[in-house]
Amino acid sequence: MLSIVIPVHNEGRSILPLYDRLTLVLENIGRPYEILFVDDASTDRSFELLANLVETDARLKVIRLRRNFGQTAALSAGFHEAKGKVIIAMDGDLQHDPEDIPALLAKIDEGFDIASGWRKERVDNPLTRKIPSRIANYMMAKASDIPLHDFGTTFKAYRAEVLKEVHLYGELHRFIPALASFYGARVAEVPIRNVSRPNGGSHYGISRTFRVLFDILTIKFLLKYFTRPMHFFGTLGLAGTSLGGLILAFCAGDKLLMGHDLVQEHGPLMLAGGLLLLAGLMMFSTGLLGEVMIRTYFETQGRRIYAVREVLTQKKRGVVDEAR
Repeated sequence: MLSIVIPVHNEGRSILPLYDRLTLVLENIGRPYEILFVDDASTDRSFELLANLVETDARLKVIRLRRNFGQTAALSAGFHEAKGKVIIAMDGDLQHDPEDIPALLAKIDEGFDIASGWRKERVDNPLTRKIPSRIANYMMAKASDIPLHDFGTTFKAYRAEVLKEVHLYGELHRFIPALASFYGARVAEVPIRNVSRPNGGSHYGISRTFRVLFDILTIKFLLKYFTRPMHFFGTLGLAGTSLGGLILAFCAGDKLLMGHDLVQEHGPLMLAGGLLLLAGLMMFSTGLLGEVMIRTYFETQGRRIYAVREVLTQKKRGVVDEAR
């Protein structure tokens, strides 16, 4: 079964054309399916249109959020309600072509866990969208070690079991392939068409680039140090305490051997040494607290630090015969 998750926010003029094109493609695929629209507190006629559509199609489900939580939260709500073994996420503004869905499914059928869309030929403004997007995608690929060209697009297909291992918050929906790869998900990239938005303007501007940079730092830390925070903070703590200790040792030696007045001769240097020593000790403390918190998280949540793809065992002859 396929589940199509579509977050919408003030997309009233796009909903009906998208629904018509989407159902036509899904009928041609020939698999059971459901369509989940997640209304992220739209202020136009979006919810009214969706409520009318639900009355005519039993395979349609509409989820209305209490307020505008953002795209990541809307996707998470749709993923939680989806019943399909394969979940496809796409935008509701007609910039994603439903005719590309079979190409995404083909990669899933080949054995990949995630098929990620790649807007190979972008139609966006070069200065405000293309260049910042290319830089951000390059940084995301380096931070996550996932060689994708396009992290930003929502248009992706997932195996449902992969999404169970990923908990979304903030604006991390674009990093789902990177977060899933932490548990060994296999990711493929599929070129998709990128068409101009037919109605209205984009909800995102160049200011989003700065938020993406913070997300990159977050994902880098999560992927590399999530289960071992002491390796990150401990390294900084060791550097701080070592350098601060050497500076203070030099100042103490100079005072004892040469009899110099430390405040007059090395006042700023002594202050820097003291601050580095304290900062290093604070980093060590932060690392230890992080280790305690991460262990508490895994033990109280019952979560594992690994994910099993499958378990194979040899069938015992006696058991098989007895079952017959």
